[in-house]
Amino acid sequence: MAKGKKVTVYFCQSCGHESSKWMGQCPGCREWNTFVEESVEKKAAGKAKDSSSAKEELRTSKISEIDMQSKERMGTGFVELDRVLGGGVVPGSLVLVGGDPGIGKSTLLLQVCRSLAESRDVLYISGEESLQQIKMRAQRIGEFSDNLQLFCETGMERIEQVVERQKPQVVIIDSIQTMYSEEVGSAPGSVSQVRETTGRLLQIAKGMGITIFIVGHVTKEGVVAGPRVLEHMVDTVLYFEGDRHAAYRILRGVKNRFGSTNEIGVFEMREGGLAEVANPSEFMLNGKPKGASGSVVACSMEGTRPILAEIQALVCHTNFGIPRRTAAGTDLNRVNLLMAVLEKRAGMSLSSCDAYVNIAGGIRMNEPAIDLGIVMALASSFRDKAIDEKIICFGEVGLSGEVRAVNMAQQRVAEARKLGFDRCILPKVSISVLTDTKGIQIIGVGTIREAIGQIR
Repeated sequence: MAKGKKVTVYFCQSCGHESSKWMGQCPGCREWNTFVEESVEKKAAGKAKDSSSAKEELRTSKISEIDMQSKERMGTGFVELDRVLGGGVVPGSLVLVGGDPGIGKSTLLLQVCRSLAESRDVLYISGEESLQQIKMRAQRIGEFSDNLQLFCETGMERIEQVVERQKPQVVIIDSIQTMYSEEVGSAPGSVSQVRETTGRLLQIAKGMGITIFIVGHVTKEGVVAGPRVLEHMVDTVLYFEGDRHAAYRILRGVKNRFGSTNEIGVFEMREGGLAEVANPSEFMLNGKPKGASGSVVACSMEGTRPILAEIQALVCHTNFGIPRRTAAGTDLNRVNLLMAVLEKRAGMSLSSCDAYVNIAGGIRMNEPAIDLGIVMALASSFRDKAIDEKIICFGEVGLSGEVRAVNMAQQRVAEARKLGFDRCILPKVSISVLTDTKGIQIIGVGTIREAIGQIR
């Protein structure tokens, strides 16, 4: 067969759009400066195959004829990970795990391998580490079963041969940016290589019923490196968030064909690997100061899980012409909006003040239910009056200064009562949906003025 001719093409790193010339804006996804140059081997067109035999094999299926074989989910050994996945791993699924370098992706998956290898055949394929490096990390985690097989390789053709020969039930690919196919002439990690190798892994997962976990590095913008089509091809996309120098990590699902994407898992990095945090609220409130102004506890929902976190605010007069506003763990634009509502509806002169808002514990919250907590913390710091440490609040704040209802109020109140809070400030309209208020005082407010009046 005659070899193909190498030509230079341009790929969009965001959506994978192909072009014969460089363009500033991608016509597919409308992103700017995303085209990269790659050399691709164009194969010569061959004769069309006789499709007479293929026509006899092609057959459509009626939806009533499809036999639904129940596939039980596999438990990973981590309750937090199973929650994010929707109850466990679905056999034959393709799961992408993304995160910053050093965040703990490989450690988490190696611990998952340890749990699954007790009853299943697991193949761990690494393109970044040697067998000795993986062994050193495994010794830190604990004892492993011989059902776990290790293989260091980056060539996709050889990986396919090993998988077809071993026929494992679970495969780990670490990482997708190091894998390459000899049929594609570009370098590993390029758009065409990532798209080609992921497509082959997808065929293996669906054709052989093998569960495959793919590790993906992220760019400085926080998205998985490579074409955005990579996230469309896989069944589940998980992001490992958090500061690599901090002890706690957040596992969040951004795509899941087999469950909800609203759940999160909380882990703590320890000497022996990652450990689950069963009660994130208790850890978030650990070390909360007593008698300090600008501090209040608010409740946010992550899926079906209420999480209590301390909201801190510091308001002081600025020494410059333009006040400085900073937000850590929440949206800065939302903080600016709430400060404008405080100035207009509550009569607080904040236009000449610097303001710093922080969600303690390193977690990020963007739910509107924490609006009331931010408002209370800002007002407490501005007046320099502390809020009772046994008070918790939640509620959405509108532009007119009204406190609007939020969902799942009963679950939030129950979590606050479990952690020892005796007073809860919430929207007045949400009181009617509460069914059990025993052991906690409910304070309903309709405006931010009423809520600020609780600061004494």
